[in-house]
Formats: sequence, C-alpha cells, structure tokens
Amino acid sequence: MTKAYHFPIRIYYEDTDFSGNVYHATYLKFMERGRTELLRARGVYHKDLAKRGLGFVVRHMDVWYDKPAGIDDELIVETCVNSIRGARLELGQTVMRGSEILVRARVLVVVVSANGRPVRLPGDVLQLLRD
Repeated sequence: MTKAYHFPIRIYYEDTDFSGNVYHATYLKFMERGRTELLRARGVYHKDLAKRGLGFVVRHMDVWYDKPAGIDDELIVETCVNSIRGARLELGQTVMRGSEILVRARVLVVVVSANGRPVRLPGDVLQLLRD
C-alpha cells in the first residue's frame, strides 16, 4: 500500500544470547523501532497522538525466524503499511542482512483511545499514512 521504510540496526553484545545469536525477543524491539520510525517519517508522532488521547497497540503478530544474526551485523528493518481499515493497520516487516531475509512479521496494530477502546484512525493521520 505504501512505500517501505528502512531503519538500520547494528547488533551489539547486549542483543545476543549465550549462543552469540540475536535473542528472539530482541527482534520484536527492532521491529517496534521500525514501526515508530515509519510513523515519524510520515509525520505521525506518538507524543502528538497521546495529546489527542490516542495510541497504537499491537493486537496480533505472526513472526517467522528464518536465519540468525550475530554480533556486529548491520541489519535493516523494512516496514510497510499493507492495509488500513477503521481502527486497524496491517503492517509487513522484514529484518534483513543485506538482501538476506532473517525475520519476517505480519503485525496488526489497533488505534485505541485513552480508555483502551478501539477508535477510527483520524483523517489527518490516515492521510499521512497513505501518502
């Protein structure tokens, strides 16, 4: 639906487990950063949404771990918006080392109000995400 956003990550010792590979949950942090940076690149900021009583929450995530990454690897987190419907955004994310795919994810994000209930994405935010 939209152009993919690329966010660079370097692997540090703290990102790895006893085997020297990136700990599986660390990829979730990398993908969270990728989603946040995609929003920033489109002019959508979490602090501005919070002032409006809105926020994004992950509703569902499917993750495929295909290959490991290790210390000093330079990775790219690619994030794209696949669809937007009402309060829901479906995102595709891929973590790559060069052109090699390491991790893939399908992420369903929901916009919620301060009381935690889903709400439609405001029109101005919707427009920024579709551009």
